[in-house]
Amino acid sequence: MKKLPLLLPVMLAGIFAAAQTEPAAYRPSPSNETARLWFRDAKFGLFIHWGPFSIPGDGEWVMNNRNITVKNYTRLEKFFNPIEFDARAWVSLAKAAGMKYITLITRHHDGFSMWNTQYSDFNIMHTPFHRDIVRLLADECHRQGIRLFLYYSLLDWRRNDYSWWTGRTGHGTGRTVHGNWGDYIQFMKNQLTELLTQYGEIGGIWFDGYWDQMAEESKDRKDNDVRVDWHIRELYDLIHRLQPQCLVGNNHHMTPIPGEDFQMFEQDVPGENTSGLSFQQISSLPLETCATINNSWGFNITDTTYKTPAQLVALLVKSAGNGGNLLLNIGPMPNGEIQPEFIDRLHWMGRWLAKYGESVYHTNGGYIRPQKWGCLTATQDRIYVHVLQPDAGPIRLVQFPYKKIGKAWLLRDGTPVTVSLNGDGTAELQAPSPSAEDPDTVIVITGT
Repeated sequence: MKKLPLLLPVMLAGIFAAAQTEPAAYRPSPSNETARLWFRDAKFGLFIHWGPFSIPGDGEWVMNNRNITVKNYTRLEKFFNPIEFDARAWVSLAKAAGMKYITLITRHHDGFSMWNTQYSDFNIMHTPFHRDIVRLLADECHRQGIRLFLYYSLLDWRRNDYSWWTGRTGHGTGRTVHGNWGDYIQFMKNQLTELLTQYGEIGGIWFDGYWDQMAEESKDRKDNDVRVDWHIRELYDLIHRLQPQCLVGNNHHMTPIPGEDFQMFEQDVPGENTSGLSFQQISSLPLETCATINNSWGFNITDTTYKTPAQLVALLVKSAGNGGNLLLNIGPMPNGEIQPEFIDRLHWMGRWLAKYGESVYHTNGGYIRPQKWGCLTATQDRIYVHVLQPDAGPIRLVQFPYKKIGKAWLLRDGTPVTVSLNGDGTAELQAPSPSAEDPDTVIVITGT
């Protein structure tokens, strides 16, 4: 007890040092808050999975799935020559589809960088194409008024300083050296600094791969059961320091971490978990569904399981019905062409949104969650009922927020629709059945 006064200064110094190193609570900047509002209203974006992994035509996980060694995989760099790549055509296609932003793969799990980076020799400038893909697409997005988000993999199947020996994937790529994890963290900081200082204003950074250092996704997995220190707040704070408005999201399949600005759900709309990856709860952050048109993210020459227009519309409106966006993916071919099945569907979505866009853009999620028959979206003065199920029968909306019904009509042609409001506050209506050609019967309701 007599030694306590001597130890007290040392203890206080230790507490002060810990307080100094612990990250402060994240408070988004005013420009970030404005960007979040824009993101909530945008509702529809284009995801682009593309790189040397497109060459084998077996998806973006080909290096891991086939246990291709680093030495052998590096050879893809020598014949990745996308001579048909046309940034103007890609951005124009996104606009024609009614999309408001593009999320581009800049570096996937295979470690290939799609820009002129100074921190890795495995990059687009060492291919026969020898042109900076990120630069070309960023310049075109700025010209056409599309916001550009950049996907960046935290996981790396190539580098020795990535902690591959504790990760779930990448064990068959021939690595034997256990490198310095601190070097890998610095490498990522260096690359992110390049991306955020050399390509103009960036809408957001879309991280992936955090899950590699966790157990398989399940309802019992704990968010804090992570095998490495990702220095994640250091990465997030770096991004917000370089571009305060830039939104940060992380596809870790868990509760958002402080410093994140939106929450994504892979292959499922928020609140659903058909793919076994979305056990996390819906947060108050802006939301995004990322989904494929077929069953592959990267180009897959044998995958012809293309979603129908009806399925794509359902993904879009059910995401909006939960208050979220849809980030719809394409996997261009290795020569830079986008396959016609994707182009046809994107143009179809653009035509649909030209007619029904007011029921999606700038809306909030419905006051009730999506139902078997469809979902709701809403603005301040109207509710949109999206009937997606053929022959759904009477639609009953319990605890309807309007005390009186003003008007109700079909959005497609203005035909009046009868909506009755029962004494218990339930609204009831009968909608025409949707069809393959018109897969979403949208009813507009106003009231007081």
